[in-house]
Amino acid sequence: MATPGPLTPGAPMDPSQPPVIEGFTPSVYSSTETFKEKFLRKTRENPMVPIGCLGTAAALTYGLYCFHRGQSQRSQLMMRTRIAAQGFTVAAILLGLAASALKSRS
Repeated sequence: MATPGPLTPGAPMDPSQPPVIEGFTPSVYSSTETFKEKFLRKTRENPMVPIGCLGTAAALTYGLYCFHRGQSQRSQLMMRTRIAAQGFTVAAILLGLAASALKSRS
């Protein structure tokens, strides 16, 4: 079995910076986005996802409230509504991904 050659120490890696990979840029944007800027940009790109998330949260909240009040029929209806809203949200995410993939191909 061959023994490996001596290791040559390279430049120490700076943990505050991303590693340098040839042909790869870590960010498409020239400056870093704040959370608010990224949220607004993503909402403008695909507005159905936040709508679906709000619908899911509303159905869950109202369903839990009805459960707490002892209205089991209404609570069951709201839990089924929540599942439908979650499905809508997942479909919106998938359609948004497909649309952005098709847009980047063109």
